[in-house]
Amino acid sequence: MATGFVWHERYMWHNTGRASGPFLSDASGWLEPDWRHAENSDTKRRFRNLLDVSGLLDQLVSIEPRPATVEELRRFHTAEYVEQIRALSAGAGGEGIDGSTVIGKGSYEVALLAAGGVMAAVDAVLDGTVDTAYALVRPPGHHALPDAAMGFCLFGNIAVAAHHARQARGLSRVAIVDWDVHHGNGTQAAFYADPSVLTISLHQDNCFPPNSGTVEENGEGPGQGYNVNVPLPPGSGDGAYAAAFERIVVPALEQFGPELIIVASGLDASAMDPLGRMMLSPSGFGRLAKIMVDAADRLCGGRLVLAHEGGYSAELVPFCGLAIVEALSGIETEVRDTVLQAFPAGMGQQELQPHQEALIDRVVQLVPAIA
Repeated sequence: MATGFVWHERYMWHNTGRASGPFLSDASGWLEPDWRHAENSDTKRRFRNLLDVSGLLDQLVSIEPRPATVEELRRFHTAEYVEQIRALSAGAGGEGIDGSTVIGKGSYEVALLAAGGVMAAVDAVLDGTVDTAYALVRPPGHHALPDAAMGFCLFGNIAVAAHHARQARGLSRVAIVDWDVHHGNGTQAAFYADPSVLTISLHQDNCFPPNSGTVEENGEGPGQGYNVNVPLPPGSGDGAYAAAFERIVVPALEQFGPELIIVASGLDASAMDPLGRMMLSPSGFGRLAKIMVDAADRLCGGRLVLAHEGGYSAELVPFCGLAIVEALSGIETEVRDTVLQAFPAGMGQQELQPHQEALIDRVVQLVPAIA
């Protein structure tokens, strides 16, 4: 099984600077700025480095990213917004609408390459060059709105790629599954009234953005029922996520019948992430990836693309990412039994808890509405 891998050193050059706490700025002025911004290059570089030293990187098919065009971005973003990001990047830089999202000098060109990298992964899978692909891109994308940057995201990488699959590649039905710890509000906004794209977001209840991603937000007009939110309680671990995938995600995909599955692969639901309060272990992420591989094999000829989103634990992100790529490729490396792999899986209450199951039961009732 050939697995593609998108990477470019330029992704690491999106400069988010220093911050107050994990974020860029503090309106009150009372936080002393002495940290790196949470969305920096470390976690993604360390993820790639672990793939390299494990020997797995050499067994992946390199996919060269390309910059997205303005026309491709405008399938989701407004022309005015794209020009705003270009102008800020060419000038002194700026911020998004939430006080935490950085547009640095040169960020526009990097963000074009990130969106184009996910499209390159989609094309490689659709062309049969590879069976599956992982796009380790930066900056992330699932919070970006049509006319605003937020949540560290400039352009909606996955939304743009799904539009590309539909409009440029002629697919009729695309499914997006988002396991980032934060609600994929930008992706939801892109397809909220569109029955041709099924969007499923599993996230920590009311984490970020505030008051976003409720069970009741399930699409509108012709898209009614084609947006599924699974706002899991804080503290949900391997058991809760596996149950949600088996009882919600897979049945929804089976009802929908996608021709391509794209996963928003945020690794910030890990047990050590500073911006989430979930408990997924590396093996838990590997299990979710295997469920997606099996679903894609049954439903859409194995066509599966994962695009990197969040993940801010420099220690655990590489091991979560390695487990995912092992599941995609079917290749097991010699990286086994490290403390960082074993400890999170052994934490208390990793099993499905009653209050987590109650939330899953609520969402299950929505799945039969997907035609």
